Amino acid sequence: MILSPGQSLVSFVERWFKPAAYSIILLRNVGYPCVFYGDFYGIPHDNIEPMQELRTLIKLRKEKSYGEEHDYFDNPNIIGWTREGDEEHLQSGLAVVISNAGTGEKKMYIGTKFAGKKFIDSLGNCEDEIVIDNEGYGIFRVKEKSTSVWVEG
Repeated sequence: MILSPGQSLVSFVERWFKPAAYSIILLRNVGYPCVFYGDFYGIPHDNIEPMQELRTLIKLRKEKSYGEEHDYFDNPNIIGWTREGDEEHLQSGLAVVISNAGTGEKKMYIGTKFAGKKFIDSLGNCEDEIVIDNEGYGIFRVKEKSTSVWVEG
């Protein structure tokens, strides 16, 4: 790939991919969270707007992304994980589902402490509510080429 003068590599990242990448960077148990200045504030000379979901993902990291993590990497096109939350951070815990292709869902364990609780997609990509069953599982949905981060709501 050869860039033209004044052309940014940032403009080659497809729009749907950024929330997926930042969910992995910010909401996983390991690693060092980092966000790019241009994604947070925008890059006016390249006509790149700030990424609206980024503020939400940063807030979710601070408030919800705690506790034991359960991975669901059993499909090359739809992955997910849950964080059970912990006692120190009230109402912590979340479920993430990412699709790089079509619409789908994953049955994932988030913890029995959430039995009977309703979860909503904090990124607003799925309008449904999910109710966690008595064994701590929920069926978390995701739309085509998108990311859904489910929190108690």
